[in-house]
Amino acid sequence: MVIWVSALTLGLAGSLHCLGMCGPIALALPRPATGTRLGFWTGRLLYNLGRATTYAALGALFGGIGRSIYMAGWQQGLSIACGAAILLYLAGRYLGMGRFHADAVLMKGIAPVQRALARRLGGGSSRGLFGIGLLNGLLPCGLVYVALAGAAATGDARHGALYMALFGIGTAPLMFAAGIAGPALYARWRGRFQWVIPAGLAALAVLFILRGLNLGIPYISPRFAADPGDPPACCSAGAHHAAD
Repeated sequence: MVIWVSALTLGLAGSLHCLGMCGPIALALPRPATGTRLGFWTGRLLYNLGRATTYAALGALFGGIGRSIYMAGWQQGLSIACGAAILLYLAGRYLGMGRFHADAVLMKGIAPVQRALARRLGGGSSRGLFGIGLLNGLLPCGLVYVALAGAAATGDARHGALYMALFGIGTAPLMFAAGIAGPALYARWRGRFQWVIPAGLAALAVLFILRGLNLGIPYISPRFAADPGDPPACCSAGAHHAAD
């Protein structure tokens, strides 16, 4: 339960980051050809649904990768590594201890995505708005990388998809509001409450590290299953049973 709450909370807190990074896209969303208020609101909902759909697909991929690691018996190391990776990201981004340039490298490789996104921003159909959200979810973002680490730590494709879907749902309210309210909300909230993001990420990192330490604390640090063929302890119904 805690892991799902953390996914939703990460999305809610991280939506402040999303507003700064992807707010311009939300503001540039085309108006549906019908011009009705319902069509306008529906289009913004479809945009956010598209983002959540892409996140869920990526979560399934990374959850599957995490499953392979789990089957190899490295589930504790994976959880600790995810927590450490989040702390390194925080150190690089917020403490100035070196900078990661993964975004810049990835941006060079997603030129087709950027071109497709630009074309769809010129349209106004509901399908186009959903497609914009799908493509938006593929844009490089440090916060999404952190969430994908959490998806991998679930050790299962379905759980990874659910983790990322909850993350996407968490980012939706503020992004939806930005698409509705326009530049006024974007200008007001873009730089506010930025402390929430590093605080939330630090808490998530501690959670992953505690889970990896296998301390036997219900919901926080449950013991992993002794048999690699069993479901990961973080998500199984029998997570409260101690491993032999």
